[in-house]
Amino acid sequence: MSASQYERELKNILEGETKTLEIITKSCNVIEKENYSKIREKPFAVIRAAGSYGIDLVATRGDISFLTEVKTSIGDTLHFSSVGGKLQEQAETMKKICEKTKTLPIYAFRTKGKRGDSWRIFTFDIEGLEGIANVVNKRIPKINKSKNGNFVMRWKEGMPLSDFISYLCK
Repeated sequence: MSASQYERELKNILEGETKTLEIITKSCNVIEKENYSKIREKPFAVIRAAGSYGIDLVATRGDISFLTEVKTSIGDTLHFSSVGGKLQEQAETMKKICEKTKTLPIYAFRTKGKRGDSWRIFTFDIEGLEGIANVVNKRIPKINKSKNGNFVMRWKEGMPLSDFISYLCK
């Protein structure tokens, strides 16, 4: 699958699209399946963003909105310093936009070939968030920095997407 296919997959999940949920939960355990199914009751309107400004999806519903960047990898670790620093620059831009607009930033990290819930959710520490966005931001694992000061995501340190959905759909 290409990166844009994973963006569509996440878009469909957040919109509560039944066919996608059935496919992605085939290898999930019972709790993960139950958590994913909760999105059907409280789905988001999701728009795919054009361009490469570090934001792939905008998800919104009455109680919360967030900007999402989708990253995929065969490996368990994604170093933002790779690809000539473009990923690092995108992440810094997204963080600034979210601080300026008081919007929750989400990084969705999908590994290829994993059984069960293969998505993990991360965020940044953001100053000035209010209401539910602030509460959610505090619950989600933060993207770490390497000793060189570049962002790095380690899949195992993220919040499973099924847990994120369950939390948002209480």
